[in-house]
Parts: sequence; structure tokens; C-alpha cells
Amino acid sequence: MSEHIEHATDTENTAAQAGPGPKSVNVHHLTRVEGHGNIVVEIDAAGTVRTCRWEVPEAPRFFEAMILGRRYEDIHQVVSRICGICSIGHQLASLQATEDALAVRASEQTIILRKLALHAENMQSHLLHVAYLVLPDLLGVPSVIPLASTHRKELVGLIGLHRLSNEFSRAVCGRTTHPQRLVPGGMTKVPTVEELKSLKKDLKASIPGLIAAAELFAAVKDKLPAFERQTEYVGLVSPAEYALYWGELGTTMDKRKPVKFYKDVAREYSVPQSTAKWARNMVDSYMVGALARFNLNAELLSPLARKTAQVLGLKAPSYNPYYNSLAQLVEVVHSVEDSMALIDTLLERGVRLERPVAITPRAGYGVGAVEVPRGLLFHAYEYDAQGRIVHADCVIPTNQNHGNIQKDLEALTPILSGESEADIELKTSMLVRAYDPCISCSTHCIDLTGNATPKRGVRFVRV
Repeated sequence: MSEHIEHATDTENTAAQAGPGPKSVNVHHLTRVEGHGNIVVEIDAAGTVRTCRWEVPEAPRFFEAMILGRRYEDIHQVVSRICGICSIGHQLASLQATEDALAVRASEQTIILRKLALHAENMQSHLLHVAYLVLPDLLGVPSVIPLASTHRKELVGLIGLHRLSNEFSRAVCGRTTHPQRLVPGGMTKVPTVEELKSLKKDLKASIPGLIAAAELFAAVKDKLPAFERQTEYVGLVSPAEYALYWGELGTTMDKRKPVKFYKDVAREYSVPQSTAKWARNMVDSYMVGALARFNLNAELLSPLARKTAQVLGLKAPSYNPYYNSLAQLVEVVHSVEDSMALIDTLLERGVRLERPVAITPRAGYGVGAVEVPRGLLFHAYEYDAQGRIVHADCVIPTNQNHGNIQKDLEALTPILSGESEADIELKTSMLVRAYDPCISCSTHCIDLTGNATPKRGVRFVRV
């Protein structure tokens, strides 16, 4: 894009008439996302976009440094605090990395329970996002609160589904967030047969509500801008299943790779406008998340999830980033169906309390990769002979999406340049919200050189 124009103060936008510029959109701390992100757009009198910038001014956090010197038994509990929404996913990626480094193999029952835990978390997060953060835009209201009056039945149904996902997490993990049962080599406690049967019953009973939710979103789908931009989509892939818990690294532009080569795909770099690193692979940016997974693995969705995609008019490949929210709803249906099948497997084989695998500390390096709600998450650890962390690397999904958000905004803003400031603000905000960003989790950089010239509101530049 062309040169950046600086702003000395934050001002509220006033709606301008549609037509040529000049126009200015300054969204300071975008609402209905986790963390702090800014959208800055400047259009001159001729209608030329002079500035289009996605900023992340969130204060950086240093979880990788926090775990240095800690023993392997503690790591997954510490890193789960990276995110209050994806705490299960962080634990699972952490456990994978630790077990890979220490040559530990969890039992098949443990793997099934971990897959159930991941389904529970994806349902929790996806339903929260589509119901409370996206639906208000599609129904023309500023928040979910007015929907309690105008769309009470639909909202109550979505809240019920979200509550079920919380109970799902509690049944498997013991808590709805920051679980305690997941440990290296196994689990400290497993659900009872009665709990699993009850959970399956509740999941089956949720299907009519999910169908109603899909029909609701299909009815308002036309409120999503008809915007497309082809990009690279990255995620886990597997010939056996819709890959969430593990698989190979797949992209729409590159050959598949084992997850240990994650740095060959997630090529991180720093930019002046963001405390979070950006990432690229084959082109300037790539996308991770539900839409990326759908584009890579749609043929492996459960039967009802494939039917839900048809109801929503979602076909692979889809290049509309706004449709990430639709893909999330499809994944909720898949999680319900796949979870019921996994519970059947557990019940058929008999659920037993297993002691976690005995672990002997050793020097080693391991990588974990899990698909969390916002996309592909990597944890990589190096341990010394005493089982203590000497190096850690966590690559967060939103960290990987920031660059693609910027590129989408750069492509979208010229298309919107003739619209009013209010419409430009709404549609650019909806675009960022479609990525369901977890901004705080993605911040890893701070300027220690003393040579940075920060942009307005940005307190760092590069590592």
C-alpha cells in the first residue's frame, strides 16, 4: 500500500456520505474481539486509499520465557494460561511436544479422551463467536443484548448449545477451562460410563438446535460481504479423519510436511505496527482456522456437517474470509457427530482408569501441533537431561493470521472506498471479527534496541 498517514489523537468517526473521499476510519480497540486491535483507513479526495493498516498495540507477554527452567510436569499447566478460551488446546499441544521430546506414548484411550476434550473446546469457542460476536452484525445491532428481545428463541437456543459445550468440557476435563486431568502420559481421572452415556444423549439432543442455528445463519448469510481473495490456507491434514488433534502440515500451495518442520511453514517476522509477529509461507501471508481446515479437509467432515455446509452454501474451496464464521458452525456439527462416535468407541472397549505412562527425564526436543478454534497451534520444547525446559517456542494461530488480515484489508478497502465512513468501518470491522482473533495470545515482540519509532498506540517494533 501507499505511505502511512499518522494520527496524533483518537477521534470517533462520523458517518460521511457515500461517494469520493476524503474519508477517515479510525477504529481504536475493535470491539467483540479478544484483546486490542486497531483499524486505520485514510482515503483521499480522489478516492485513493492512502492508509490501510491493521495494528496490534497489545502489551506483549512472554510465556516462552516463563517456562524456562521448569520441569516437564508443570509446563502444560503454565502454558494453558496463555489463553482462557483455548486453554485445552494449549495443554494438548504442550503435552504432545513434551511427550515427543521425552519419548512417551500415550494410550489409545487417552488419545480418544484428548480428542473429545478438543471437540468440547472447539464447540465452546465457535458457538461463543458465531452467537455473541458475529450474529449481532448480521442482524444489524451493536451487541448480543438486543437479540434477547428481537430474536429470543434463536438466542436462547444458541446459549443452550454453548452451555452444553461447557458441560462437555467439564465431563471430560473436570473443568470448563484450564483443565487439571490432562497430564504427560495420560490422565489423572477419566469420565465414568454413566457420564459418557449422559454426554452422548445430550449431544444427540443438541442436533435439532444446531440445524436451527444453521438455518438462521443461512437466512442472514447475504449480510456477509461478497468479498473474495485467494490466499494460502494452512492446517493439519490426515487421510483418516478431519484432522484436529494431529496430522501432517498441509497447505493449498505447498507439499505436506511432518509437524517437526513447522518452521518451514510458519516463517515468522516482525512489523512496526504489531506487537505480534506475522507469518508467511509460499506467498505474502496465509490463513489458518475453520475456513482453512474446511478448504483442506471438507471431504472428511461427518455426514451432518457436510449437509450443514450445503444448507449454508459453503463449498470448498471458499475464498471469502467472512465465511470463516460459517465454517465454524459446520465444525460444531462435526464435533457433535464425531464426539458421539468417539464415545461409542470408548463404551465398546470399556473405560478404565489408567495410570499415566511412567516418564524418565532425558534430554530431547519435541514438537506438538493441534488445531484449536482459531487455527493451527505449535508448541516446541527442548529439555535437558533433568527434564527441564531450556528452549521453548509457541506459534499462536492469530499470530499466523495477522498478515492475512492486513492483506485482506488492503484488497477490501479500495472496493469500499466509495461507501460511507460508517459502512467502511462496519465491513472492515466485520472482516477482522470473522477471523475470531485472540490478539493477546499472539503478542510476543518488544523493542529492546532503543532505535524504534513507534506508530501511534504501538509500543514496540521488533525483536
